[in-house]
Amino acid sequence: MRTCLALDLVDEPEAIAQYEHYHQPEAIWPAIPVGIRSVGVLDMQIYRIGTRLFMIVETDEGVNLDEAFRKMGQLTDQPEWAAFVGQWQKRLPEAQPGEHWAKMKPVFRLTDCLTPTKRP
Repeated sequence: MRTCLALDLVDEPEAIAQYEHYHQPEAIWPAIPVGIRSVGVLDMQIYRIGTRLFMIVETDEGVNLDEAFRKMGQLTDQPEWAAFVGQWQKRLPEAQPGEHWAKMKPVFRLTDCLTPTKRP
């Protein structure tokens, strides 16, 4: 299952550079990717344009992402990592209460449009 989320970074070039640096394989804390995978996340990618971050999370169909993130927050180094990278992050105004990364609504899926349907 794919879930897309969004978040902003503070609008400071040095902060953005630091955020990107600590997400590189040679700089990320080793327990972070291991912990992400251990809660059922198959893949996670983060993209940036300007100050906007876009995260794609892939899980098996049976994984509840909210529950997986809750479990992840209890693992070694995860709360400290969240606070560390949180210094550069800003919640979106559209985020729901309790959401840090805001879940995005799917608008278009190519595979849904390729199934035979009748036109109105």
